[in-house]
Amino acid sequence: MGYYSGRVAVVTGAGSGIGRALAVALARQGARLALSDQDGDAVMATARLCPDGAPVRANTVDVTDRQAVLDYSAAVVSGLGRVDLTFAVAGVIHTGSLVASELADMSRVIEVNLLGTMYSAKAFLPALISSGQGHLVTFSSGFGLMAAPHYTAYSASKFAVRGFSEALRQEMARDGHPVAVTCVYPGRIRTPIMRSGSYAAGVNAAAVAAAFDRAARTDPDQAAAVVLRGVAQRRAQVLVGTDARAVSALV
Repeated sequence: MGYYSGRVAVVTGAGSGIGRALAVALARQGARLALSDQDGDAVMATARLCPDGAPVRANTVDVTDRQAVLDYSAAVVSGLGRVDLTFAVAGVIHTGSLVASELADMSRVIEVNLLGTMYSAKAFLPALISSGQGHLVTFSSGFGLMAAPHYTAYSASKFAVRGFSEALRQEMARDGHPVAVTCVYPGRIRTPIMRSGSYAAGVNAAAVAAAFDRAARTDPDQAAAVVLRGVAQRRAQVLVGTDARAVSALV
């Protein structure tokens, strides 16, 4: 039996990209799944992509809604009996200079990427501790290792996820809780994140998204395989893509 066989895995942001690829890969490896996304149709589509007979529940959840996340965690534990792994994948991006950016767009990035991760961790941590072999997986970015201009809010959120993950990993060890914490640092992955992101006034969104797609060298299925391999090894850090590894080495 593999690391994921028979275990209950929660995946946020499962409606597309890495979240969707992780869900399908976990189902193929025998995991029982609780999938969520703010886009209900998208997360249901992900559930349909999982192998026939795979135990999957799919729910519409906004990770920025604290009470909704707490209620969701209670429902998952009640319905599935336990939670062994939580993949806090949900994320958004904003492109543009600080001067030209709307505060609402920048706040949204912080709320989804950082607070959504923290809310998910807080909500599911008691179940992960009770599991006896729990595992929290958070998602930073190459921009959480090295900052970039015109991505101030995104870089801030991903640096913060990195710090949160490292602090929580130490906390779990110091307090004697049997929970591993893995932080994933993806590089450019072929996902819809740039096409669905927000942009400051004056930015050519189509050109930015097209340039990102051309530069992306890793597809979501490849990324999911790297992530799941690193998580099974209970590694503290997983770098996804040659660009993420290059940035890490440079830093």
